[in-house]
Amino acid sequence: MIGDAMARKPVADLESTYRTLLGIIEPYASTLAVVKKTPRALYLASKTSKTQSGSAVWFGGVEIMKNYVSFHLIPVYVDPALLAELSPALRKRMQGKSCFNFTSLDPVQTSELVSLTQKGYERFTRQFP
Repeated sequence: MIGDAMARKPVADLESTYRTLLGIIEPYASTLAVVKKTPRALYLASKTSKTQSGSAVWFGGVEIMKNYVSFHLIPVYVDPALLAELSPALRKRMQGKSCFNFTSLDPVQTSELVSLTQKGYERFTRQFP
């Protein structure tokens, strides 16, 4: 139990990480649909493109979870070539095919995510106008 509590990042660290990741994805909210917006989460999707079931095609989002901050970027799932130049440090943060989990971020990872998100957005908007 004590080890568990010590392993958790302080809430302030997660909030700082969340704010950094939010700063990466929030600029796209002006051209995409906001699917979810709370003090702990922001998710974006296409305004016009729909899945076969009629749901909006998701672009990505960021959310504070219990022990980490989750950053979803769906374009890397749709187009895995976007991951070709991903650094080993950032690849290590990947969970599944389009999710990155963080307890903290360094400036290099932040810069890499900014670039990856921009490339993903460009491809996403061409595929799902």
